[in-house]
Amino acid sequence: QVQLVESGGGLVQPGGSLRLSCTASGTIFGINTMSWYRQAPGNLRELVAIIDGDGGTDYLDSVKDRFTISRDSAGNTVYLQMTSLKPEDTAVYYCNGLIAYDISRRAKDYWGQGTQVTVSS
Repeated sequence: QVQLVESGGGLVQPGGSLRLSCTASGTIFGINTMSWYRQAPGNLRELVAIIDGDGGTDYLDSVKDRFTISRDSAGNTVYLQMTSLKPEDTAVYYCNGLIAYDISRRAKDYWGQGTQVTVSS
């Protein structure tokens, strides 16, 4: 079993910062990519940022230059540093990992439970 556990959400004023964390645990044979998605009420879930095994990253256009995704040296924890937050960043943020779950390195998507980020004065 593989689990992703997130932390770090909360209420912040416009212009503020937050850092989200997500740690993968369980029977893991490798992690391909890890990413952050978000979903605001009435909207589809959207990809915010992704990081691959080589450290390559990509971002949603609206968060470029404000958000930074990174992984720890072990590769099992991913972070999302969010700065210059705007009210439109308000959403539930979900961690996603494309993780190999057996010795043949077959992989599938795993999701965290979500963490609420609210940007409001």
